[in-house]
Amino acid sequence: MNNRLYGNLIFELSHEGRRAYSLPKNRFGAYEIPDELRRKDDARLPECDELTVVRHYTNHSENNFGVDNGFYPLGSCTMKYNPAINEEVAAMPEFANLHPLQPAETCQGALEACDGLQKALAEISGLAKFTLNPFAGAHGELTGLMVIRSYHERRGDTKRTKVIVPDSAHGTNPASAAVCGFDVVEVKSTPEGIVDVDDLRSLLDDTVAAMMMTNPNTLGLFEREIPEIAKLVHSCGALMYYDGANLNPMLGVCRPGDMGFDVMHINLHKTFSTPHGGGGPGAGPVGVRKGLEHLLPGESEISVGPYHGNFAVLLRAYAYILTLGREHIKEVGPLATLNANYIKESLKDAYELPIDTTCMHEFVFDGLKDKQGGVATMDVAKRLLDYGCHAPTIYFPLLFHESMMIEPTENESKETIDGFIDIMRRIANEAKETPDTVKSAPHNTPIGRVDDVLAAKHPVLTYRQMVAGE
Repeated sequence: MNNRLYGNLIFELSHEGRRAYSLPKNRFGAYEIPDELRRKDDARLPECDELTVVRHYTNHSENNFGVDNGFYPLGSCTMKYNPAINEEVAAMPEFANLHPLQPAETCQGALEACDGLQKALAEISGLAKFTLNPFAGAHGELTGLMVIRSYHERRGDTKRTKVIVPDSAHGTNPASAAVCGFDVVEVKSTPEGIVDVDDLRSLLDDTVAAMMMTNPNTLGLFEREIPEIAKLVHSCGALMYYDGANLNPMLGVCRPGDMGFDVMHINLHKTFSTPHGGGGPGAGPVGVRKGLEHLLPGESEISVGPYHGNFAVLLRAYAYILTLGREHIKEVGPLATLNANYIKESLKDAYELPIDTTCMHEFVFDGLKDKQGGVATMDVAKRLLDYGCHAPTIYFPLLFHESMMIEPTENESKETIDGFIDIMRRIANEAKETPDTVKSAPHNTPIGRVDDVLAAKHPVLTYRQMVAGE
């Protein structure tokens, strides 16, 4: 019975003649629909009673894993708790019912919130001005690179066609540079996991438009040579771009603008509490140093999105910043860093730590120590699901074959983190003693391992209802 009610599609629970709704009395009269707008056949919609519909979707919703119901150590993504007050602010009718085309004099409160957020982001980052237009981090990267391209073009410096990207960069960095029309040049990392300054020197000339960096980098390591890197990049006439994906541990501790960065984007849905996933929601405001303000969207010919971006996410982020305030936002970074280092040190005897040094908010294991029982990172990730934990980011960054990137964030209690450490140790022991248990995981989820390749190449996105006679 449970399988029939909860495991099936809503179409499979359909019975002709059943209804889950009642329509109000028609107050508008009868109007003919033009023939060209009419369906040739009635829509084949499921017919279910209300209780079946409610139970069906409620039980499906409980299969979703989120930061509100379990530990979510997804590396490089900062899946932190989103306080309920942020949702309340975003849902206020005075905000939620606004129309983007209504007169400015009727939405001064919303505009004031946007202005306050822009100023807060400028203060946090050490930059001069922000635009809130971009709808996501990658959208922000593209916007920032368009600003950089416009900067060089306005100066008549059209030969600058290259963007330097570290080999440990997020995949969106080279993709955004390519979409913006730049050639991507890779700079290598040292064995310690940071940018190789000597390799960088060999790449710099008057054809370089910018260098993109994430700090801390994708390995969760602080880039100690940024002052020297910024000096070298600026000396050849190029600009420094800061990918704000890992801004979390830097809040209130140090500012990209003070390090020498000229342009940056901030992932509000990472750093400022709106957990993302499933394609959204996101927001990627872009900030610039003094002297580049005129190049931002709304100030120049650059156009990346209408209105003020993803407004509800902007409100959540502003509520988060105001709730912490200047005096408490500086506690975020140290707590995130403490939690990450605590997990790393507690597990490095069971999992391979390729770079054994102090990390920031995240770190990377290279699979199990000695690769016990032939158990791979994918197997560990699947087994974590059986224990009620979401898996960390796996097989990224590409610098290591069995990468496992773990980011606990600052929100998690010691009890939660100790529980995760215990689970990871159990899995490591299982890999030694009963490796097939790990290799065949998950065992307690609604479905087992799916064929990822088949699902990506031949996804089934629609339901085809069989008709009598077929």
